[in-house]
Amino acid sequence: MSSQKSSIKIAAVGILSAIAASLCCITPVLALIAGSTGMASSFSWLEPYRLYFILLTVGVLGFAWYQKLKPKKADISCNCSKDEKTPFMQSTTFLGIVTVFAITTTLFPYFSGVFYPKNEVGAIPVHQEDVFRVTFDIKGMTCEGCNHHIEHAVMQLPGSIDAKADYKTGTANVQFDKTKNTLEDVKAAIDETGYSVIAVHTQN
Repeated sequence: MSSQKSSIKIAAVGILSAIAASLCCITPVLALIAGSTGMASSFSWLEPYRLYFILLTVGVLGFAWYQKLKPKKADISCNCSKDEKTPFMQSTTFLGIVTVFAITTTLFPYFSGVFYPKNEVGAIPVHQEDVFRVTFDIKGMTCEGCNHHIEHAVMQLPGSIDAKADYKTGTANVQFDKTKNTLEDVKAAIDETGYSVIAVHTQN
């Protein structure tokens, strides 16, 4: 029983640390699915600790696999039946499932874009002089998922022509038709995602 409890604890630590490593990027997708955009950046504060969570996940699962695969010492004092079935929680199958889940969760930031709508076609301005170009400095972006979330929010506005966010620089470059939209509307759409616009640089 104690061995089974130990296996469950190790699996739990591995899963929780893997989730924590990518929670800042999982949340924007959950926010999009749930329609609760304001929660998108709720866990962005975890980003500086992402590497530590990944290392913890690797360490815990590495130890679990070592324990599982190391040669077993024969216990001559045990009268246990050799045919006794191993509990599922202590099986290699269970550990394999936990490992795959942990790897998938840890790598989530790199494929989170598949959850966002593709080919969002921007508006076509009647006159080029109506095109307004602006760069927003944004606080709270941590991964590609954040980029997609902001771009999607902006492109839902009428008159939006193009939106490119970059979490590495903490900026979003936006073009929109100023006859159909306003700078304040675009800023509000970004703020509603849960990220914060901290500065605006107009290019017109």
